Amino acid sequence: MAKRTSSGEHRPLVIVESPAKARTISKFLGRNYAIEASIGHIRDLPQGARELPDEYKKEEWSHLGVNVNSDFEPVYVIPREKAKQVNKLRKLLKNASALYLATDEDREGEAISWHLCEVLKPKVPVHRLVFHEITKEAIQESLSHPRDVDVRLVRAQEARRIIDRLYGYEVSPLLWRKVRPRLSAGRVQSVAVRLIADRERQRMAFVSATSWDLLGHFEPKNDRSFAATLVSVGGRRVPASRDFDSTTGKLKDPSLLLLDEQQVGQLAERLRDQPCRVTKVENKPYVSKPSPPFTTSTLQQETNRKYGFTARRTMQAAQSLYENGHITYMRTDSTNLAKVAVETARELVQSQYGPEYLPREPRTYRTKVKNAQEAHEAIRPAGAHFEKPEALRGELTADEFKLYNLIWKRTIACQMADARGLRTTIDVQLDDALFQTSGKTIEFPGYLRAYVEGSDDPEADLADREAILPTVETGEPLTCNDLQLKSHTTQPPSRYSEAALTRALEEMGIGRPSTYASIIETILARQYVFKKNNSLVPTWVAFAVSRLLEDHLPDLVDYQFTAEMEDELDAISRGELGHVEYLRTFYYGNAHPGLKQQLTSKVDQIDAREVSRILISQPTEGDQVEPVYVRVGRYGPFLEQGERRASLLDKMPPDELTLETALAMLDKASQDDDPLGICPETQKPVFLKNGRFGPYVQRGTPEDEEKPQNASLLKDMKPEDIDLETALKLLSLPRDLGKHPETDEPVVTHNGRFGPYVKCGAETRSLPADVSPLEITLDQALDLLAQPKKRNGGSKKKEPLKVFEVSPVTEQPVQLLEGRYGPYVTDGVTNASLPRTMAPEEMTFPRALDLLAERAARGPSRRKRVTKKTATKPAKKTTKKKTAKKKAAKKIAKKKTAKKTAKKKAD
Repeated sequence: MAKRTSSGEHRPLVIVESPAKARTISKFLGRNYAIEASIGHIRDLPQGARELPDEYKKEEWSHLGVNVNSDFEPVYVIPREKAKQVNKLRKLLKNASALYLATDEDREGEAISWHLCEVLKPKVPVHRLVFHEITKEAIQESLSHPRDVDVRLVRAQEARRIIDRLYGYEVSPLLWRKVRPRLSAGRVQSVAVRLIADRERQRMAFVSATSWDLLGHFEPKNDRSFAATLVSVGGRRVPASRDFDSTTGKLKDPSLLLLDEQQVGQLAERLRDQPCRVTKVENKPYVSKPSPPFTTSTLQQETNRKYGFTARRTMQAAQSLYENGHITYMRTDSTNLAKVAVETARELVQSQYGPEYLPREPRTYRTKVKNAQEAHEAIRPAGAHFEKPEALRGELTADEFKLYNLIWKRTIACQMADARGLRTTIDVQLDDALFQTSGKTIEFPGYLRAYVEGSDDPEADLADREAILPTVETGEPLTCNDLQLKSHTTQPPSRYSEAALTRALEEMGIGRPSTYASIIETILARQYVFKKNNSLVPTWVAFAVSRLLEDHLPDLVDYQFTAEMEDELDAISRGELGHVEYLRTFYYGNAHPGLKQQLTSKVDQIDAREVSRILISQPTEGDQVEPVYVRVGRYGPFLEQGERRASLLDKMPPDELTLETALAMLDKASQDDDPLGICPETQKPVFLKNGRFGPYVQRGTPEDEEKPQNASLLKDMKPEDIDLETALKLLSLPRDLGKHPETDEPVVTHNGRFGPYVKCGAETRSLPADVSPLEITLDQALDLLAQPKKRNGGSKKKEPLKVFEVSPVTEQPVQLLEGRYGPYVTDGVTNASLPRTMAPEEMTFPRALDLLAERAARGPSRRKRVTKKTATKPAKKTTKKKTAKKKAAKKIAKKKTAKKTAKKKAD
């Protein structure tokens, strides 16, 4: 937040993105500078027609917010929630002697600085400050060497933003018309969905294979026993999983020896009493080198593997660590370390682990990314003296501590000596059967003492990594203690986790590491994928969308094409390619059709029914069975076989829907068409059905009435227990129990979204768990209604979870409270919800101030305020229906008045 000097003289204004960053920088710059946050981007392309200025609303390109007819000139607007903060910055700039733009050093940061200049129109000198860590030394260095805003980086960011807008706003409407409303397409998002859907297709096409072998237990004369696996019999190799074709389940090489359970049992009997000996002992030294320091992508992958963090959760913690001066900039493609960082890491290696763990020369790492446009250094602890994790434990949240500890260890480990060891292989001959085993010993742990990928405890992991074999010699006789029969079944390729998807996208050169978190969030929110354990599972909607794009707009989801787009956007940032020229080629085309031309005739060409139909089984020649499909309908996926239909659960993994499962579900749905019985009152059939949200009962059929009455089962009910009597009771809800003796209003019991309840007038009470809405009596309902209504577990005011220091803004204590929709912090004026990934016990006073400042900068809620003048009257809603009623009422009133007047005259 900006500060005033007591003398009131003009000071330079420093603008950063966030309050946390502003507060950290103010520690180093003191009262000689006014420091304020922009709270991210202050302007952007309009999000809809409401935000678009009136002067553009009649233009043919208005829905895009980009003038595609005039060099792709974007229309920038200041969002309503940013207006208050922009006005604040304007006021501060009036009294400033200079403007320093200290936004992040990537393209987004450069764009924020450019937009600030465009909007604020400063009349004082403007300087761009760039630093990759928030330390006193880095800030002073940037002040000594400021630069201008880099327009090339701004144009690259703008081109990327416009490309994403054109892609999303032009392709998404096609998905709405041909697949389902409210879907979205995106340059990287749609490719990520295709990747996940492709992997699921491989799993669906996968045919498992089972093989058998033997595990022998052998014992030398003077050492411990060891286990070895059968690898060949009579010179024929026993197959491993890699030897089977994943689409047929058959061997790729028919010369291999495939054994079934009976054959391997017979082999064990034949070998059991045969002599055995060691035929070969091979020792090979190995060297393991440390991994490079973290980039954005590798940090996201490691936290997902080790802690199960989502990409968003990792980046939130990393952002906080950076803005509070604990780590270097967290959006980076580079694995390079500054000279001072290498020296500090080497000093820590020597002092913490000893000189034998320090390599003779410093290690250097070079990024493999073609144009690492983000920061120019890896993620590491900030400053010239890395703070030890334990010293920060009380200052950081649990997530931040885990992340900092990880970054600290990885940075130290990357400057440590190699790990060295010995790999041993032993071959054992038992008659004509060859058994083999491998082991590993660590002779010198090197960097493994500090850091092991995927492990929390390097010391414990070192023990697990060793597989020590007994010391034997070639020709040495052994005793065979046992031969175990072992079966092995091949497994389909694993689904993508967030870490695996991030790695795949980065390896293919698609998107930027800084965008992966938002991409994964988007495809989850749009229900293209859902999570099962830690895996990303595509929905049937993802299959339909991927098929539409692959069949009709293949370039837009082509992996190579999308990667080349990244290279071209990088070329713009280097000044090698003009952004207007690039945008024109993408949209209008050149040698190949552009986006606009590709989309021109697609609305008429694409058969919505065809793209939304996924084949589950193809009948073989001579087979009389009709093919089975999954259809993606407007209200959810369902099975289709000829005239037969069956609902599908939304979160059923596609690879679990085999032909056998699909036919069973269709048979079950056909049985659902047989009624439980006939309703005696209406003479309509009553059915027990299974829908996308679970089982329910239905009275009547669509042929009888447009929308048959239905009712969900109660929470504790099972479908197999439902008979006609129970179904009719469910269909009787809401049930009128009688009149209230005092108010004469009806008392009605309901089965609501959040469970059963009783209602009388405006009063409602939830039913206790042991009271059924089907059985409750009027007396029981009256007893419940007579009890005081409980809100949030009781009418008593809740005590704060935490009380912090006084807010410097409102001068009231900052409190952490538990609200109806979750925990939040308040300073008496502003309320701010906690991030979903933050536990209440992790909240600190500085973090609370950041949340409150960000929320206050967005301005008041969009909901209409109730002022004192209007508080006594409820807000009025004007609808067509109500307007028509008012007009009708006025006509009736006029007629009555006219009649009365005529009567008086007659009298």
